[in-house]
Amino acid sequence: MNPKAIITSALPYANGEIHLGHVASTYLPADVTTRFLRQKGVEAYYICASDDFGTPILIQSEKEGKTPEEYVEYWNKRDFEDFTALNIKFDFFYKTSSQENKQFVQDVFKKLEQAGHIYENEIIQFYCNTDKKFLPDRYVIGTCPNCKADDQYSDLCEKCGRVPEEIENPHCSICGQPPTKEKTKHYFFRLKNFSNQLSQYLENNQNLQKDVKKYVQNWIKEGLTDWDITRDISWGIPIPVDGEKKKVFYGWFDNHLAYISSTIKFLNDSGKDGKKFWNDSDIYHFIGKDIVYHHYLFLPAMRLGISEEYKLPDYIPTRGHLTLQSKKISKSRNWYIGLKDFLGIFPADYLRFYLISINPYSQDDLNFNWDEFATKINSELIGNLGNLVNRVLGFTLKSFDGIVPEPDEFDNMDKESEKMIKEFVTELSILMEKNHLDRALKMILQFSAHFNQYFQHKEPWKNGPGTNSCVFLSVNAVRSLAIAIYPFMPDSSQKIWVQLGLEGNVSTQMFDQISNITLNQGHKLGSVSPLFEKVEESVIDEQKSKLGDSN
Repeated sequence: MNPKAIITSALPYANGEIHLGHVASTYLPADVTTRFLRQKGVEAYYICASDDFGTPILIQSEKEGKTPEEYVEYWNKRDFEDFTALNIKFDFFYKTSSQENKQFVQDVFKKLEQAGHIYENEIIQFYCNTDKKFLPDRYVIGTCPNCKADDQYSDLCEKCGRVPEEIENPHCSICGQPPTKEKTKHYFFRLKNFSNQLSQYLENNQNLQKDVKKYVQNWIKEGLTDWDITRDISWGIPIPVDGEKKKVFYGWFDNHLAYISSTIKFLNDSGKDGKKFWNDSDIYHFIGKDIVYHHYLFLPAMRLGISEEYKLPDYIPTRGHLTLQSKKISKSRNWYIGLKDFLGIFPADYLRFYLISINPYSQDDLNFNWDEFATKINSELIGNLGNLVNRVLGFTLKSFDGIVPEPDEFDNMDKESEKMIKEFVTELSILMEKNHLDRALKMILQFSAHFNQYFQHKEPWKNGPGTNSCVFLSVNAVRSLAIAIYPFMPDSSQKIWVQLGLEGNVSTQMFDQISNITLNQGHKLGSVSPLFEKVEESVIDEQKSKLGDSN
């Protein structure tokens, strides 16, 4: 394992509140992975930023009568606060509109231009005669030419994940009128010249998901299209070319470069050589499946175009979309759950537990179901893990004054449970390293279930032979769980740690210490109280009633 790592997640657009669909595929898995890597002794940093440019920002700020600067400033702050409430802890949360990123993007453009990867070309651009402006990207909505899905953006089909060469049945997203076509000049990046290098990168990188690589390789075989990297709009990073004051970079040209510029700023400000650290590290980019095209093709091609001055990603963990009650999330129809609203009712660890438990390491979509959420919390989190912690520590407090007893000679059942503790960390670590977070969480629950059964079979409340061994091993199993669940549920993990009578923060415990049996005879527990509260059916019914029209 590389002793250094940089973790990023797809930059949230600074154009609205964070909802559950945003955190499920990217921000939460990235946070869990960062916490795990640190437990493994890796110097890992989680870097993110708000995506401040692009037509969605400009459209919405115009609608609200605000300047783009005012608009993104508010959402940058709000997004950071919402993420923090879910215990998603960025080491640095910056913005693409920073001076550092603007300078970095312009410098990259100049290097690409000098290397012959940029050219100028006259194009036909959609133009709205009603609103008197060119209509790039999300100013135009129509039918995807690839999958025929309706109501897709001209720069991205959210259905198939491809960038349409030209949207069909176009209309202006502002006024709804069909646009005309006008001539303008744009700058292009020679993406198709990197086909062989991209194919080789995909082939050689064994850390990338095989199914994702397969269809990206198919895109390359079908033939890549050079990438239009400029827009005729007022909001964006200016093109560093004399006489082109009215042109800015396309948002997808500059936003992923903020992964690098934000990281470099953070590390340099921390007294490190940011560029060297980046190139010495494992690079993770956590994304949703809708932006595979950008991260598997545009992003590495641009880094190849500047001679890999900055290392290409080692990992691009890609997950599916979150649906709600088996239907597509839609803010316009009030068919969504805002993160801030959710956390006003339920603890952050409830959501972290549930979303990870239903989220495989694949592009398969996952579904948030209110009834399933209640069942998983009540039966798996409370009925299994919470029950074990409470019954073991509560019994020890009641029957042994909270002092860990000296174990008796182990019988076969004790030896099996001791073996469970000692072998727990090995398989768990493998699953975490391979980003199978849902499987790792399932294994943790299986471990907890085993000790619930063990405690039940040994019947220590009868004070028969083997009672001391049962309590001794069960308390140590709870300690193992406290460390194991930290990446997933940091608040609950710390509560268990305190109830065990242990000092400091559980986050300082190394992952490999999970299987150590360290709570010896005479150790004094802290005070004990239930970790979780049951999710009531009436609360779930109330939340369902708040949903709007999904049709």
